[in-house]
Amino acid sequence: MSASRRTVLLAGATSAAGLAVAQALIAAGARVVATGRSAERLAALRDAGAEVEVADAMSLASMTELAARLGPVDGVISLVGGWRGGGGLAGQSDEDFDALLPALQAVRATSRAFDSALRASDAGRFAIVSSVAVARPLAGGANYAAVKAASEAWARAVAQGFAKGARDSGEPLRAASVIFRAKALDPESLARAVVSLWAAEAAELNDRVIDLA
Repeated sequence: MSASRRTVLLAGATSAAGLAVAQALIAAGARVVATGRSAERLAALRDAGAEVEVADAMSLASMTELAARLGPVDGVISLVGGWRGGGGLAGQSDEDFDALLPALQAVRATSRAFDSALRASDAGRFAIVSSVAVARPLAGGANYAAVKAASEAWARAVAQGFAKGARDSGEPLRAASVIFRAKALDPESLARAVVSLWAAEAAELNDRVIDLA
């Protein structure tokens, strides 16, 4: 298997990481659909050869509407992120926590909206980007680590759903949910890792945490 001729949605793709992943997938022969809330910020992705959709990755309604229009999809990569931290435990403000929540909201919305499509694919892949902070949270990054830990828990629940669906239907496992962890995210490393999701069987990938370091 490979990423060639796969349709892959990049949710919240207007970062440097989103552009690198899009370019790598396109080079591998994939059809890439990139979402963002700003048409202007999506321009670089369009120029790279991706189809672009102005859509809110944190909104279940927006993602469900997009899923209905796109039809078959082989991959969903949730790339909504951001960092707020510092100041020890006392510095973990509610404002910072609220600013970090969109990452979790995007994981929830995209996985729910595209669940049926990923299960229907012969190689459905769902992936999120997390942090090594989940394994060793620090007081100054408690908000960030908490949101990433919640996102990982959700992605693992997606993995369990894929596995249970395959068992209940008596079919081989074809869909996989994967967590990428990084300390300082390198866009090129992430891009290579995303492309490689279609080089392995779902049973090898489902519920895996892959360290990008």
